[in-house]
Amino acid sequence: MAKRIDYIANIRLPTEKAHGAQIIKMCEALSMAGADVRLLVSNRATPITEDAFTYYGVATAFPIERIKVPNTVQYGMPGFVIQSLFFAIRSLRKIRRDALLYSRDDIVLGLLSYVTRQPIVWESHIGSWNFFSRRLVRRALRIVVISEGIRDLYLRNGVDPHKLVVAHDGIDLTTFMRAETKEVARARLGLPQDKRIVMYVGRVDGWKGTSTLLEASKHLNSTTLVVIVGGEPHQVEALRKVFPRVLFVGYRPYRELADNLAAADVVVLPNTAQDKISSHFTSPLKLFGYMASGKPMVATDLPSLREVVPETEAYIVAPDSPIALAAGIRDALVDASGSARRAQAALTRVDKYTWDMRAKTILNALSHEY
Repeated sequence: MAKRIDYIANIRLPTEKAHGAQIIKMCEALSMAGADVRLLVSNRATPITEDAFTYYGVATAFPIERIKVPNTVQYGMPGFVIQSLFFAIRSLRKIRRDALLYSRDDIVLGLLSYVTRQPIVWESHIGSWNFFSRRLVRRALRIVVISEGIRDLYLRNGVDPHKLVVAHDGIDLTTFMRAETKEVARARLGLPQDKRIVMYVGRVDGWKGTSTLLEASKHLNSTTLVVIVGGEPHQVEALRKVFPRVLFVGYRPYRELADNLAAADVVVLPNTAQDKISSHFTSPLKLFGYMASGKPMVATDLPSLREVVPETEAYIVAPDSPIALAAGIRDALVDASGSARRAQAALTRVDKYTWDMRAKTILNALSHEY
């Protein structure tokens, strides 16, 4: 009999944030691996009009249940906690009594752990160690962590190593098999055909290191164009005035990732060392997309990135240094043979990081206990 999994996600769906893509692609992969999956999400309003399966390019559909919650998130952390409490209480009426409960949300899953004896799996993405996470490491059947850094943190805090499963984030390689040509991708995005394009895909947040990339753009010549695919509208509007040599495309749907990366000559992962999540805990979705794109990559020298990508697969540069990042970009653009060799090495190894492989790793870890 197939494992029954109720994936509980207190999010609005679809969402332009990366966690939405990660959650729905994992539900798809778990379904394809033979699990009977349902996704429970909030009914919070979203500006995205497409249905979730279309928006994320999901080929294998599964049931999605929407939980009615009050709109209190706008009031900051207190509002989020109140909304989480309502979500947990109302989820109780929806979850199947013979299902394993799976979630990234330590608050909701922690609350549910007090009122149900059902097996639970918590997936930790930021190394949280609070009241709810302490409860979960005792109560959970397994704790899935997205990096060795998070695993090490929990081991130092006395978590049973048998419970910990390292499963980095992943990628759907099928979308890269039918990606657009460079010329078509650039035309669609409104990018110049005659420039060497250095691309970053993702949120424009402090710990992502985008400020370092923006400053690095000042140290590149006029034949090179930095392109940012992402950012909130207000961020894009403000940054365009400060960095006129950077082209801001704005946010694009996750399903376009392979096509958008096709427009690049070099891709950049400029994470900062000033934030623990960035330096030790993260497993960026963009990293695996970059590997699958076949484009040369420039990445900062951080444990969270180095545990996936070695120097043989990327140009590794010092973090938080616009000068070092610009130099790495220039090397990737000029060193044709070195770039091709690194890009091919990353492409050859990325099949270890598919969503399908990730789902099988997690299900195998549960096979003897649930």
